[in-house]
This record gives sequence, C-alpha cells and structure tokens, in this order.
Amino acid sequence: MEQTPILKVGPFLLVTIQVDMHDRLVQRLQTDLAERITATGARGVLIDISGLDIVDSFIGRMFGDIAAQARILDAETVVVGMRPAVAITLVELGVRLQGVRTALNVEKGMDLLQAAVAGEEERVGGSPD
Repeated sequence: MEQTPILKVGPFLLVTIQVDMHDRLVQRLQTDLAERITATGARGVLIDISGLDIVDSFIGRMFGDIAAQARILDAETVVVGMRPAVAITLVELGVRLQGVRTALNVEKGMDLLQAAVAGEEERVGGSPD
C-alpha cells in the first residue's frame, strides 16, 4: 500500500504530498501522522500540498480532521503550498478547514509553527496572575 513520507525536522513533522491523494491514502496519512506525533512528541505538523492539483471535499475534510487530531495530541498543523484552483474549489464546495492554519510556502509555514509553539510555551510556562 502507498505511504506518504513523514520527515521529522526538529520538533516538527514535515509531510510533502507529491501525488494525487485518494481516500485510502489520506486516511492512511491521518493514522500515520497520529502515530508519529505520539512516537516523536512532535509539536507541529507541516503539510505541503503544492503537488496537489485537485482536492475534493472528502480530502479537504480529512485535512481538518488531521488538524483536530494533531491538536488533541498537542501539535499544531499548518498546510502550505495550496494552489489558487484548490482554494477556489474548497470554497465552492463549502469545505471549511477549521483548526488548519495556512501559509504560502514551507519557510513561512515553519515560521508560523515556531511562533505557535513559542506562544503556547509562553502561555503555559508563564507566571500565574
């Protein structure tokens, strides 16, 4: 069965999708990411979808589900590289990526993850009022 590579980069996991996703592949990605977040203690997940030409409503919802699951496991999610046609399609289908932050590219996505993790650590580690 096909598998999407998940790379650990510092405290984050990086997923670069280079093939068109189908239902089983995105479900497998969700399971694999949850296992890797748990195993590595990753604080963030960056999903690069610049290689995707098409995203249907199921796959769009699954990205939202992945973000929700990651959040439960104490990790932030950022999706980068969304093509304009993909964004238009998701809006037309009424798919809301709740809990999913977006950025234009991997560099900006990493910056967003680092800021989110730093803000969370500051909030949790700060002195009580």
